[in-house]
Formats: sequence, structure tokens, C-alpha cells
Amino acid sequence: MDDDSRLTRWDRRTDLALGIASLVFLGSYAVHVLAPGMPKAAHAFFLSLMYTAWAMFGVDYAVRWRLSGEGPGFVRRHWLDTVVLVLPLLRPVRVVRTYESIQRRHGEPRLPLHARVAAYSALSISLLGFSGALAVYQVERSAPNASIRTFGDSLWWTCSTLSTVGYGDYVPVTTLGRFIAAGLMACGLALLGTVTGSFSSWMLQRFSLGEDERRPPEN
Repeated sequence: MDDDSRLTRWDRRTDLALGIASLVFLGSYAVHVLAPGMPKAAHAFFLSLMYTAWAMFGVDYAVRWRLSGEGPGFVRRHWLDTVVLVLPLLRPVRVVRTYESIQRRHGEPRLPLHARVAAYSALSISLLGFSGALAVYQVERSAPNASIRTFGDSLWWTCSTLSTVGYGDYVPVTTLGRFIAAGLMACGLALLGTVTGSFSSWMLQRFSLGEDERRPPEN
């Protein structure tokens, strides 16, 4: 039994559970950030959900490392998984991959490729933007001279950052906030580039089909 098949079976069995755990982590973190005045028992409950989900991510990473048979090379080859383990707020974005794998188990996806790219990119941007807004709000709201004081400010700033518009009315002033901003800028450029490239490819295909239909048949 080769390592690739074992790793594939593990991924297939754990995709749904880890996808749910990702959403539980994000929801618990959102409550933790947005409701700081909650009772201590509720606060401890949501923190325990967060750490339990994070522990599941760690176990999954360790098992996949073991099943891959790559040794230390697993970290280099799967560097994105390592980043997601260290920064678990990025984990909910992998729900998109979970949904895709579930669709494929039930046959071919209903949407065409270009529509899937646009839909999955929109979902990824939404999850990434919400996670980034929570993180920036948490580190900026109590910082001296901060302009991001409410979660609404953070959401507006996140939208302008991901869209690469950058109005400049709200800016992070902490080192960690600026680090998060740099990551959001890079992700925004990548995701928007993906959508733009997919749309351009679809337009070219449509124009090409139109030209073929108008071209007279050859003798």
C-alpha cells in the first residue's frame, strides 16, 4: 500500500470533519472578539472550542506528515499547510476545498469551471475578509491613536484593502495590524487576479465560438 493512497484516503475521510471544525473555530473566535463582556463561563467555553479545533488541525497535520513518508521535506512541500497550522484563522478558507471534494464524490459539479472559479473565489474572499477584519479589530481597537475602533470600521477597511482600493480613511497603527494588512493585500491581489483571469478566459472562449459560428464552411 503506497503512501499516496493512504494520504488520499485520510484526506477523504477527514475533509468534512475538519471543514466543520474550521467553521467552529472561526465562529468561536468571532464571539471571543466581538463579545468581550460575556460571562467567564461562556468565555471559557468558546475558548475551549477554539483550542479543540486547533488541536484537531495539529493532529491532522501530524498524521498527514506521517502518511506522506516525506520526513522533513513535508514541511517544505506543503508549506501552505504549515502556515495555516500556525495561523489557524486562515483555515476556514479551506472549506472551499472541502465543498469541492464533496461535490466530486457525488459526481461532476453542476457549475461549469469558470462559474466555479468565480463562486469559490467569492467564498474565499468572504471568509478571508471576515477573518482578517476580526483579527485587525482585536489588535487595533485598544491601540493608542488607532483609527479602527469598531468592527464596522474594520470591515470597511478590510473591503478596501482586499479590493486594493485603499482609501486611507482607516489604517492599522500596530505592527501586527500592518502585518495582517500586508497578508490581506497579497491574498486580495491573488484572488482578484484569479477571478479576472477566469473571466477573461471565458470571454475569449465565447468570442472564439462566435467566430467559428460565423465562419463559412470550408469546401
